[in-house]
Amino acid sequence: MNKESISGLILAGGRGTRMGHVDKGLQPFGGTTMAAHVLARLAPQVATVAINANRNLDTYAAYGVPVWPDDTPDYAGPLAGLQAGLRRCATTYLLTAPCDSPFLPADLAERLHEGLRAAGADLAVAVTEENGRRQVHPVFCLLKASLEPVLSAYLDGGGRRMDGWYPQIKVTEVLFDAADAFRNINTLDELRELEPLKVPRLADVVSCLSAYDPDALPVRDAQRIIREFVTPVRATEMVALRAALGRVLAADIVSPINVPAHDNSAMDGYALRGSDLPADAPARLRVIGTAYAGRAFDGSPQAGECVRIMTGGVMPAGCDSVVPQEFVSVEGDTMVIAPGTIRTGDNRRLAGEDLKAGSAALRAGKIVRPADLGLLASLGVAEVPVQRRLRVAFFSTGDELRSIGQPLDEGCVYDSNRYTIYGMLLRLGCDLIDMGVVRDDPQALEQALRDACENADAIITSGGVSVGAADYTKQIMARLGDVTFWKIGMRPGRPLAFGRIASNGRSAFLFGLPGNPVAVMVSFYFFAREALLRMMGAEAPLALVRARSAATIRKKPGRTEYQRGILARGADGQPTVTITGSQGSGILRSMSEANCMVVLHDEQGTVQAGDMVDVLLFEGLI
Repeated sequence: MNKESISGLILAGGRGTRMGHVDKGLQPFGGTTMAAHVLARLAPQVATVAINANRNLDTYAAYGVPVWPDDTPDYAGPLAGLQAGLRRCATTYLLTAPCDSPFLPADLAERLHEGLRAAGADLAVAVTEENGRRQVHPVFCLLKASLEPVLSAYLDGGGRRMDGWYPQIKVTEVLFDAADAFRNINTLDELRELEPLKVPRLADVVSCLSAYDPDALPVRDAQRIIREFVTPVRATEMVALRAALGRVLAADIVSPINVPAHDNSAMDGYALRGSDLPADAPARLRVIGTAYAGRAFDGSPQAGECVRIMTGGVMPAGCDSVVPQEFVSVEGDTMVIAPGTIRTGDNRRLAGEDLKAGSAALRAGKIVRPADLGLLASLGVAEVPVQRRLRVAFFSTGDELRSIGQPLDEGCVYDSNRYTIYGMLLRLGCDLIDMGVVRDDPQALEQALRDACENADAIITSGGVSVGAADYTKQIMARLGDVTFWKIGMRPGRPLAFGRIASNGRSAFLFGLPGNPVAVMVSFYFFAREALLRMMGAEAPLALVRARSAATIRKKPGRTEYQRGILARGADGQPTVTITGSQGSGILRSMSEANCMVVLHDEQGTVQAGDMVDVLLFEGLI
């Protein structure tokens, strides 16, 4: 694509009626305005950029670009802005984008141009797919400047629909994956929700800690900083019930019905009136029918009568108790119950006892589990609102690393960290971008970080964050954003980088993990995991259990240690943990053999055999 053949036009000609009658493009956003964000993302893609606006022309002109008002009067909508752009366009093509979409794709021009050329079309328009539905974004389009007479004729005839003139030209649709990139901000509430500056600076978070020392940071302080710095991804989608498994609920699920819907029996037996239960003599009640689950008894028992009922059967009118069938005797059509067998109200499940209509069945932020699928199905819920999957890019750094299938030269090792990180991220339910091995080269590392940043919500790297002659990662990370480098008071996994980097208007949270295989897993579980879940909108802190140490574990107070262990039942049936042996941070086999990790907190000293310790179980760990 030759970008010199394309002019860009930012559509800002509306009246801002949903923004307090302030131009959308001039609304404050991320330290500047929305129009400035759009301009910054559009300008690198085209030869020149202009703004279509009908008010505040001098303010828009201060951005250093031409400002073109509508030629068609009375705020004729975005088509009038498009007409103004086509009349003044000096290039072959015109690319348009609205002033209220500050996240537009960095490859918008390239993708639309490719689609237009391949289809031999007059106009290419962006489309996305969400929840199986195709969404057309007509204000994101690339079209031939020669189409101005066709558009003007349509406007002169009273046409105003953005896609109303499509039958007169050849249009092609270009599919984009990132639906969020086309999100437009229509109200002040949406603007406040998405305001990037609500994300604090790392310095602001760190300032809340007393005696902060990046070269000797306790685990708890590092976890707190990360927790307070990351923010959830706000995009949501509706998915079919079965597809919701493992996803994070984006909103409360309110029960549309009572569960159970009717008073019903908790067991097989006989439904009766509590007033027919004498205190000191057997009761003899006539059986007048049967109530089945799903087929209610059509009648109303009177005094001295009862109804045979099955588990789940609707309680007959007037009945308030159920006697289990094994506690009675039957003589013909008469049921006999001994005194004191049950009390009034026994074995009856009340309507709404489990859930009342209008109450929250599941809360936003919950990770949907198999039991939740069943609960939602019992409510008749077919589609579930969930958070968009988190996109995570990951790569390893180091000239000594080789990918599987490559020859193993002298001094080289196979890259195991990428596969470990892949497995941990996959169990979290993330969309993964595996960027492979990046060599120890400043340009290669910077390009990898920029590519990851522009395509993902979070980035996980392994290696390159410790002190070393070839460790360029620290310098590049610091140059690209708000990143800090810590030496954590822990073993294994002392070096850690954390922060947020940006490239071409996109940003991503960064977790720079150490290079040793075990240290990668420990650092991921105890720092990255909770942060990624928080970005997904879930609160799922690590659940530690208590177990008895089978032997002495030597440790000095002052740092947190994570020891690989095997949890089993002792001779007395109590949970007992045994260390797997050598705890070197490069011994990945020990992590494979272990089923848990013993967490020895910084204030703890040597653990004696029989002492209780905290244990993190691997099985079921998200």
